[in-house]
Amino acid sequence: MTAFPVARRPWLLWALASALAAPAAGALDAPAGRVVLTVTGEIEQRNAPDGAQFDMAMLEKLPQRSYSTRTPWYPEPRKFTGVLLRDLLAAVGARGKTVKAVALNDYRVDIPVEDAARHDLMVAYRLDDKPMAVRDKGPLVVIYPFDAQPELRSAVNYSRAAWQLKQLELR
Repeated sequence: MTAFPVARRPWLLWALASALAAPAAGALDAPAGRVVLTVTGEIEQRNAPDGAQFDMAMLEKLPQRSYSTRTPWYPEPRKFTGVLLRDLLAAVGARGKTVKAVALNDYRVDIPVEDAARHDLMVAYRLDDKPMAVRDKGPLVVIYPFDAQPELRSAVNYSRAAWQLKQLELR
């Protein structure tokens, strides 16, 4: 039998921790406000027939994080606040290997779940401490910590930073 040292596979540790930390079946509340994000596909926690729906208040109840980073579409560093993608995936009991992010304009991009485990990818709902309007790339944006991890500054990762996010599909 081959051993898999966890220290050499941080994504494995994240997957195990997520499985243990996932909420009990039926624990995901129904949204009371306007749905801003739907998570579908290979998930265990649902609050709607097509998957897990979140209003803004539900997202804000998840552990919050903030960081500032530069992006190709803003000339100066901006502060993003939201929920780490790995925490959101844990909340829905995600089991897929790929997350398809879908924007309001139907832009679609695949993000490896391993990226969420290895990096502080965020589903941001605030920009410089203010809610993001659709005209300002909101209400939700997938953002990578480009300044904290300069190796993430690549065309591939910039394309994965989907703004006007409306859906995540686990496959």
